[in-house]
Amino acid sequence: MTDVTSAKTARRPHHWRRDLIELAALFTAVVVADTIAKTVVRGADGPYMLVFSAIALIATATFHTWWARRHSHAPPAGDPGGSGSAPLPPATDTSTEGDGDTSGGAGETALWRMRTTVRDAPGSLAALCTALARHRVDILTLQTHPLAKGTVDEFLLRAPAALQVGELTREIAAAGGRNTWIERADAHDLVDTPTRLLGLATRTALDAAELPLALRQLLGRCRIHSLPAVSLTGRPTGETAPVEGVLEETVMRLRDPNGGVLTIERPHLPFTPTEFARARALVELDARLGPRIPRSQDVLTLPEGNEITVRRADQRDLAAARAMHDRCSARTLALRYHGPVGDADRYLDHLLSPRFGRTLAVQTTSGRLVALGHLLWDGDETEVALMVEDDWQRRGIGAELLGRLVAMAVEAGCASVYAVTQSSNTGMVAAMRALNLPLDYQIEEGTLVITARLATKPAPAALRRLQLGER
Repeated sequence: MTDVTSAKTARRPHHWRRDLIELAALFTAVVVADTIAKTVVRGADGPYMLVFSAIALIATATFHTWWARRHSHAPPAGDPGGSGSAPLPPATDTSTEGDGDTSGGAGETALWRMRTTVRDAPGSLAALCTALARHRVDILTLQTHPLAKGTVDEFLLRAPAALQVGELTREIAAAGGRNTWIERADAHDLVDTPTRLLGLATRTALDAAELPLALRQLLGRCRIHSLPAVSLTGRPTGETAPVEGVLEETVMRLRDPNGGVLTIERPHLPFTPTEFARARALVELDARLGPRIPRSQDVLTLPEGNEITVRRADQRDLAAARAMHDRCSARTLALRYHGPVGDADRYLDHLLSPRFGRTLAVQTTSGRLVALGHLLWDGDETEVALMVEDDWQRRGIGAELLGRLVAMAVEAGCASVYAVTQSSNTGMVAAMRALNLPLDYQIEEGTLVITARLATKPAPAALRRLQLGER
């Protein structure tokens, strides 16, 4: 719609009050004129009255002309368009610039995620929106989570960068919000909720190892523990959960499709029934699809000319992994597992499970497994572990696996990865140093923990190889 209106279509409103006043003035003028005429003819002061009447008529005509011009060309007060209704002020584009303070000056903006609980009553949400509007805070998205008593409202906000969280929290509390929680958001949060949920479901459907990551992205900062039904020693752990799961404020307990229990904890923010239903739906999807990993693979040529294949592995590779263990020396097993060599096979089933992370396998042209690399989810942290068969060591296989595992960790949004080894394991130390990432070293009683801090931006070119299954 244009701001210019054609003169043919822009008809000025007709004011009937003005016509009534002019008609009354006309009748009054006729009466006055008749009275003056009789006075002039019959009275001694007739000439003076005639002159006085002429002066009054000229003054009245001048005043009427000025008044008509003023009110016929100027629009009504407060209506710059002359339409009789004042429009709203133009909206400010907050996509590139915002208000640097609450007084309305131009400046930078910031994205925030806010969650607060309000009474389930008409006007409660309106009061919150009014409080946000007073500080020129723009509501980008809104989700509601109904509770038995009240409603949890979750907002994505664009606010002036100078606005303090404490000030905003006090305003929300005054507007009726309680248990308010605010944290910084980024551009990834701009995706609408249905699209984000479909994306997480797709990732879970393609790869069983994605379930813990999908749950973490769905629920925000939380700790996920997978407790198997059987311990590493083969004894039942006694861990179980009802089919429908259990929700206890800040803890969810869901039945693991592989047996055991998935426990999800978020101490800083209670879960809502809506979040519980979404998490349970993802776990049920994983259970229905069964074991699955991407079956794509890369064929690489080693410096001496031998070809190897790098691919994803899972519990279906258990027999081949045990055969590789049997060919490894006691020293290689000890460097990998830091304990009794006889217990190594007990860990394999756990390590190959997609529930605990991702595993890469290296096999020869004959199909023999010669190396394994693990990326293991350890609560909020991520561990990397390698084992290469003795005859295939010192050929760059470990460095190749480690680079791919770190690229996976970057893709998963991990802030760091750590490796636990022995101080005498010079091969692992060299592979970690070759990543060209900031490293922290901690050593205690011969056990060395090397932590690599990952960049928030994509990994360097050496680590930015495409992940298996995502080519």
